[in-house]
Amino acid sequence: MNWEHLKTIVWLRWQLTRNQWQRGGGIGAVIALLVAIGMLLLCAAGFVGGLLGGALGLATASPRIVLGVWFGLTALFLFVWLLGLMTEVQRSETIDLQRLLHLPVALGQLFVMNYLASHLTLSILLFVPAMMGLALGLTFARGPAMLLLLPLALSLVFLVSAWSYCLRGWLAAMMTNPRRRRSIIMGITLAIMLLAQAPNFYFNVFNRQRPAPASSTRTPEDAQRQARERLAAETAKFEQLVAVAKFIPVLWLPVGAGALAEGSVWPAVLGALGGGVLGALGLRRAYRSTMRFYHGEIGGSAPAKPESAASLAAAVTTARASARFLETRLPGVPEPAAALALATFRSQLRAPEIKLALATSFIVPVIVGSSLLLGTGQQIPAAMKPFFATGSAAFALFLLVQFLANPFGYDRDGFRALVLSPADRRHILLGKNLACLPIGAGFGLTMIVLATIAFRLPALTLAATLLQLVAMLLISALGGNLLAILMPFRVPAGSMKPAKMPGLKILLLALCQMLFPVVLLPAFLPPLAALLWTKAGGSDLVPVNLLLSLALAALMVFAYACALPPLGRLLQRRETKILAVITAEVE
Repeated sequence: MNWEHLKTIVWLRWQLTRNQWQRGGGIGAVIALLVAIGMLLLCAAGFVGGLLGGALGLATASPRIVLGVWFGLTALFLFVWLLGLMTEVQRSETIDLQRLLHLPVALGQLFVMNYLASHLTLSILLFVPAMMGLALGLTFARGPAMLLLLPLALSLVFLVSAWSYCLRGWLAAMMTNPRRRRSIIMGITLAIMLLAQAPNFYFNVFNRQRPAPASSTRTPEDAQRQARERLAAETAKFEQLVAVAKFIPVLWLPVGAGALAEGSVWPAVLGALGGGVLGALGLRRAYRSTMRFYHGEIGGSAPAKPESAASLAAAVTTARASARFLETRLPGVPEPAAALALATFRSQLRAPEIKLALATSFIVPVIVGSSLLLGTGQQIPAAMKPFFATGSAAFALFLLVQFLANPFGYDRDGFRALVLSPADRRHILLGKNLACLPIGAGFGLTMIVLATIAFRLPALTLAATLLQLVAMLLISALGGNLLAILMPFRVPAGSMKPAKMPGLKILLLALCQMLFPVVLLPAFLPPLAALLWTKAGGSDLVPVNLLLSLALAALMVFAYACALPPLGRLLQRRETKILAVITAEVE
């Protein structure tokens, strides 16, 4: 290992980080320092909590309880790890090896450095200190044999991180083709998301048990017998889970903890050795695939095959259909706005990262809707059902806030065409809003339909909710236009994750997104007025909710029409700054 090269490269990485902080101003360094202090406090809190929990809470616990605690901790760690893997599927190198290939440096030590830097994640900082503290607490309470939990827990982290790093490296080699890169990111992220939701589907949808109806003839003996039967069934399921966990490497930690609590050390020893060996195999495979990729042995482009006449004819037909779609006239919409809306909508349908965002926003309503349909929708008071219907539509729009509030960030270099365009800037904003309309309206209608089925909403309440959705879409369009003009941010191709930004801007964007539900509060005024009208003894023949929803929708249409010209002028004044932000490459 060449320490001089290593120190030089670490110094270079530090200088690049300082440059990023300096571009964000002094507030960026302050925020980075506060985040570092917060992470240290979080690690300390997790360690102390685990230490006290092991020494005091599990001192006299049964082996099954010890196994259950470690199983829950392992499951939470894997879940948070999957969430982090979903946010950035492709590996992001701390040190780009491709820029150092022409230098006489050892790439192996740089690979190890990048691998170690990949451990600076929330899941590891949150759970590893807690695992270490819990292992030491159990050691103080139950004896030195519990020290074997330390290498066993570290082997789990090593196993998961090594194979995750290998997966990201393989994806980096596969993604040399930009279109294939974005498609792979979409597919892998969607698969991870569905895998993370598997327990929710199992317990809340497929294995949902309704409470048994109360019977006045049931005796205390019958209740005790049923309780014993349920306990026996749950115990049998737990034993089956423990038996299966012995063959799942990521569950060797809870199995070893339960065995240590019973006095057997061999499962923990074998689990630690097995996890270390599997992790070493994953890291070795990641290193070999990385070196082969940078040496040009994999990931290269194959020579293009001559296209057949059938494929050429199909391509011509597709191009003609695309041209006809882009030439479609939208009634009542100016031609520049209609052209931009159709082009943007077509671009959204072709971009895999947009498809991923749409799939995410579709899966979540399906999960929530399934819980509602199988839940206790009929037990909600009738006066509160309109609020749930309005809230379901607002929830659908909240899932799309990052997409609705940054329409220019996905244009990237294509925004130059809009800057050079002679079109009126209000028509540009109108076109962007119209492109987002099918997406927002589609998911809002999906949630409204699910709420209508779950709560059996009356026709008047359904009509009022649809008008409230119109009002919320217009509110979202106005707020999204303002945020897109004042605080744009670049979204790299193939990702929904924003590019690196100054710390203050990150805080402001997070604050604006958290306040998005507050902006939609006017949509809840009509059902609130209807509730107050009913409480005051008003007649049910007066559709207060529907009338006020109609007035709110009309008011928002008028407000949108009045706000569009000044927002267009604001866009014209700031379009060069927006262009500089969304086209800037991060070093």
